Amino acid sequence: MVSSTLNGTNLLKPFKNQASLLSVETPDVFSIDLDFSDVFGPAPPPPAPLHSISEDSSDFVVPTELAYDEPAVIYSRSHSFVGPTNYVSPVPILSKLRLHEKEDPLDLVGELDDEAEDDGNSGKTVRLEDFELLKLVGQGAFGKVYQVRKIGSSEIFAMKVMRKDKIMEKNHAEYMKAERDILTKIDHPFIVQLRYSFQTKYRLYLVLDFVNGGHLFFQLYHQGLFREDLARIYAAEIISAVCHLHAHGIMHRDLKPENILLDAEGHAMLTDFGLAKEFDEKTRSNSMCGTMEYMAPEIILGKGHDKAADWWSVGILLYEMLTGKPPYVGGNRHKIQQKILKDKIKLPAFLSSEAHSLIKGLGERSGDEIKGHKWFKSINWKKLDAREIKPSFLPQVEGKLCIANFDERWTKTPLVDSPAASPKCGENPFKGFSYVKPSVRPKRHIRGP
Repeated sequence: MVSSTLNGTNLLKPFKNQASLLSVETPDVFSIDLDFSDVFGPAPPPPAPLHSISEDSSDFVVPTELAYDEPAVIYSRSHSFVGPTNYVSPVPILSKLRLHEKEDPLDLVGELDDEAEDDGNSGKTVRLEDFELLKLVGQGAFGKVYQVRKIGSSEIFAMKVMRKDKIMEKNHAEYMKAERDILTKIDHPFIVQLRYSFQTKYRLYLVLDFVNGGHLFFQLYHQGLFREDLARIYAAEIISAVCHLHAHGIMHRDLKPENILLDAEGHAMLTDFGLAKEFDEKTRSNSMCGTMEYMAPEIILGKGHDKAADWWSVGILLYEMLTGKPPYVGGNRHKIQQKILKDKIKLPAFLSSEAHSLIKGLGERSGDEIKGHKWFKSINWKKLDAREIKPSFLPQVEGKLCIANFDERWTKTPLVDSPAASPKCGENPFKGFSYVKPSVRPKRHIRGP
């Protein structure tokens, strides 16, 4: 458990009788084929070995709860996933004809003989050799996340490295390109910023701000449920970020604690835009995507969804911060779906009437209506966006190189990557992927050594 400091009064309420409120029911199997989220520092693995099965199988079960040392019981989410899509990649499925594995750790995350693409940014480009790999801090379906230092400077970044062969096998090239494109269009104090992107023959690279206070999931279940005063600040920062996305025609579509990081000052930082999508007000998306426990009913019904689906997820997220777990849990994927569609949300009596009112109507309100709700009466939104409202909880962060809030199963792993298949295709489906942020906003979320 990572220790943390708290300024002022204790705003973290212990989760009393946690073991009795959360039953341990660890399934034997679940489908790893649905994993799409590539987050910084994913949650620890379940105690039993996992087996890959088809989602269509009668044995398919979504994991509901996992046991840990402290606290006694922790709730674990389903994986993010993308359902059927009409898009068919013009690039044929890659054949694994040639594997590359080298002893040099720097070479193990890419092939250095590839030229970086011209990103149209006044000739500015970066390459893999411009960065020094420091630590592995996470791993997802398509690759890994490293802590890196830009050579010739003291700047520390997170480098998300994704294998092209895995992306193409799952036909997710368009999602990867959309993630990069969306990240280049947004600049907000509570959204992790993309600084660079580039590619080699075998991999894609996103270089982002290194936010090292741990993800909200990590802190939520190591500290217990949050009191309303602290949850209000986190919720306000998340809502501010979502409003910014919607104002720029972007839906996140996978809002959950694993996709929210805490910086060294305790602020919430939204990350992982792997399922995000640009939209216009006149159309609705029909994709089945997201994480089951946070999915809006309209996504489950497949009748088309819009940005209101994000507000539903914010409501579920707020409920979890205040009560310790999402409102719709337990059973397999189908049972969770039915609960979302049919069950009324049950709010604990210890929550304020204002919190009850906000959570019940979040999915039916606009961003401005949510900001004006009486539960946020104490929030000055201009000061919030200026980062002048300080959360009382501070993660333990000892400088910008600190990795204490990342899972040790990653940080203690040697810098050795798995081999990648050689892409055999006539045209590069990721043309134009390279990017250098034209103006760097002063970094405010990492304390110096």
